[in-house]
Amino acid sequence: MKTLPAVDVVIVGGGWTGLLMAKELGSRTPLSVVVLERGGPRQIADYLDDMDELDYAVRHRMMQDYSLETVTFRHSEGERALPIRQLGSFLPGTGVGGAGEHWDGSSDRPLPDCFQVFSKTVEKYGAKSLPADISIQDWGVTYDELEPYYTRAEQTIGVSGKAGNLRGKRTEGGNVFEGWRSAEYPIPPTKIPYFSTLFQDGAKSLGYHPYPTPSATLSESYTNPDGVSRPGCPYCGFCVRYGCMIGSKAQPTTVLLPVIQKHKNVSIRTGAQVRRIEHDGDHGSGRARGVTYSDSSGEEIFQPADLVILASWTLNNTRLLLLSGAGEAYNPATGKGNVGRNLTHQVGGAVTLFFEKPLNRFMGSGSSGIFISDFNGDLFDHTGLRFLRGANIEGPSHGYAPIENFGRGPQPVEAKWGSEWKKAALHYYDRTGNLILQGEHFAYKGNYMDLDPTYKDHWGDPLLRLTLDWRENERQMVEFVTAKMVEIGRAMGAREITPFPGLGHYDTRRYQSTHVQGGTIMGASPDRSVVNPYLQHWQLSNLFILGGSTFPQNPATHPTLTILAQTIRTADAIVERYLKKPGALA
Repeated sequence: MKTLPAVDVVIVGGGWTGLLMAKELGSRTPLSVVVLERGGPRQIADYLDDMDELDYAVRHRMMQDYSLETVTFRHSEGERALPIRQLGSFLPGTGVGGAGEHWDGSSDRPLPDCFQVFSKTVEKYGAKSLPADISIQDWGVTYDELEPYYTRAEQTIGVSGKAGNLRGKRTEGGNVFEGWRSAEYPIPPTKIPYFSTLFQDGAKSLGYHPYPTPSATLSESYTNPDGVSRPGCPYCGFCVRYGCMIGSKAQPTTVLLPVIQKHKNVSIRTGAQVRRIEHDGDHGSGRARGVTYSDSSGEEIFQPADLVILASWTLNNTRLLLLSGAGEAYNPATGKGNVGRNLTHQVGGAVTLFFEKPLNRFMGSGSSGIFISDFNGDLFDHTGLRFLRGANIEGPSHGYAPIENFGRGPQPVEAKWGSEWKKAALHYYDRTGNLILQGEHFAYKGNYMDLDPTYKDHWGDPLLRLTLDWRENERQMVEFVTAKMVEIGRAMGAREITPFPGLGHYDTRRYQSTHVQGGTIMGASPDRSVVNPYLQHWQLSNLFILGGSTFPQNPATHPTLTILAQTIRTADAIVERYLKKPGALA
């Protein structure tokens, strides 16, 4: 094994969190910082002339290669897990920028009570109201504590939107249910395409409170506090699963790299597959010594560092801790251990609407659209309902490419091939729209991650095993919200409506968002969490873990803005406290 000269900081992962932390440390300290990214380099020029739907959206060019590394899956502990052979229910990114290059840009904040969901739910409904097998807990940090960091994150990436609760004053046109905001959004909302306008009008007619989707795609030219300028969006529709060709959509390569490249104390190494965190013990005074990785030639390299920061995707953060023995692995039989606990995947579903008039659905951006939060969290009356919490509903106008979205028709079209099917497919291509539900997912004791005892990756390391299934709470919630979406669809004037069939068992083949959380969860006590509220490992004080793997459970909102806010808060804690006096921050 080759040992390199020591650096001050090594960051594992070059996506949103890794590059944001590198930007903060590189700009505010003289520390030597190395970012290790297993994928290749990227820059905005890569996207200028290469918007190939088949390559990017269908064949997943920007995603992790499942022929080299995948995960295994089972619904319950008694089953044998099998490898997932192709990308399906989630789409992990790779390369510099990670999934932040091909995300949709939606940037909403969770409801304040999401951070205290256990204590607030028990306080209102009693402990007996909680579903069996539940494993939810408070985050150890409150919305009020995170609010300034949400504002900084929004200013950094340039979020287009309209406040609904500005310093306690509620305003129609924004999300009147949101937590208080200390500042208005940096720029106004994006334009609202026709289908989303229909949703807005239909929701209003039923007494609901629609508002523009908070979007990290710019509605107009914007320069952020770091001096990075980007142009407004032309609504070309090539956003989700693509990198933005002009930089209107916030991406790590357009927002963070221009700042990082100004600082010689930060370097990025691509083709670096990190396989272990090297550490001395994991009890009390243990310390991480650095990381071991394999480079693009297959050579094994040890990178010593005084500070180790994990900033890869949820499943990769968790697997790396398990492979390294950094903390006690979760045992569902005994309830002991925390690494791998509280696996969640945000609940999703769609109602398909068919109209007589064309919708111009090819126009849009990754997060153009309208939301309603009337059925999110505990905002509505749950009396007589057989579930807790809820979901947001969105009428999106993301830009619908022809290959992936062609061939849908209402139920009366019985033919699946031939001239009748072709005629219906052509007719309904621009007359079809979806309403999307995005629901909260509780953590359960039986949903978790561990190392598979049978299957290994191309390096010979055990694959991560997912044990995951839906519970009745989520099934009942989806049934309730689906009925509301059908009601709104009728108010929109849809000719035909195909409801979401509901949640059976968890299905790895159906895309359900890449919002997979848990495994290295945060909390106020080492008895119930892997990291403290500053995302510092309880046992290894010089190891910090960033990203969705630290979420104790899954709110109904998109996770990226919360992940960025937490990263900024952790960066402040490192710069202002840890570097002055290394040790436990909580």
